[in-house]
Amino acid sequence: MPVATLPPPSRAPSSPSVRPVHARPVARRLLTMVVAVAVGAGMLAAPASAAPSVDEIEAQIDKQWEQLEPTIEGYNKIRSQLKVNQKKSADLQKKMVPLELESALAMNQVGDLAARYYIDGPPQEIGALLVSTKPGTLAEQLVILDRLAADQRKQVAGVLAVRDKYNREKQKLDALIATELKQRDELAAKKKQIDAEIKRLTASLPKTTVKVAGCPTINGVVSSAAQTAIRVACQQVGDPYVWGATGPNSFDCSGLTQYAYKAAGISLTHFTGAQWNEGRPVSRSEARPGDLVFFFSDLHHMGLYLGDGLMVHAPRTGKPVQVSSISTMPIAGFRRVT
Repeated sequence: MPVATLPPPSRAPSSPSVRPVHARPVARRLLTMVVAVAVGAGMLAAPASAAPSVDEIEAQIDKQWEQLEPTIEGYNKIRSQLKVNQKKSADLQKKMVPLELESALAMNQVGDLAARYYIDGPPQEIGALLVSTKPGTLAEQLVILDRLAADQRKQVAGVLAVRDKYNREKQKLDALIATELKQRDELAAKKKQIDAEIKRLTASLPKTTVKVAGCPTINGVVSSAAQTAIRVACQQVGDPYVWGATGPNSFDCSGLTQYAYKAAGISLTHFTGAQWNEGRPVSRSEARPGDLVFFFSDLHHMGLYLGDGLMVHAPRTGKPVQVSSISTMPIAGFRRVT
């Protein structure tokens, strides 16, 4: 009997095999997503960069102010010098008017000399002397004046000598004023640049309301003038700092002390360096209320001493007139003006 051939046993269809080579990219992508989510969550959880505190901003402003205040005081110095020299120049110009008139009258007195040369014309040198208003050297003028009569020569030479002296002085003053005007403009430009930076910094300060207390009770030896100055300066506590201001509603540091002592009948220049020289030096141990206290080697800040290590002063832009410790800045010295 023929042997039946059995068909090969049937196998259940197998599942498609998972090849690791395909699984690895998927795993990488999943891992990348997990890491990204974790990093993102970490970033969200991390605190944002903190904005500068008020103290930090104030410290930045104080640092900028150290640059600005010497510029302001330099401006005040040049401005005060400029006023003095402009007055000198104006006074000298007033003196020149009668002097020029006197010179013209003297020239008229030698008119007969010119008349004698009318037909032929005067010598060139004498003609120039009679019509010229520009001063030459006295030596050159005397050469020409030798042609004149002795009495006329003496009279005209004296007038010309005085006139030339005033002209030379005025030329020096005018040159000085021109230089100081240039310096003032340069300082103003520098101030504008630093002011812009301070404005940028102060704009970020939070708005707060501050009640400023008045000055403390003053005890000790205080002259009547110093009493008045202290009283007036303390009345300004809370008034804003404005550079170049001398009151009555805003002040810079030397403007406040000038204003306070003006009320006591004592005149001070609106410039820290000048006020340093307008008072007599006293040691720190001898300092008493009403003395002027100066800071930094270039004397670019000052205040009115109240005793017990305190002063009233106009600190800077953004800080009103206030009572402060004198130990916050390097002390240059004390001066007494009473």
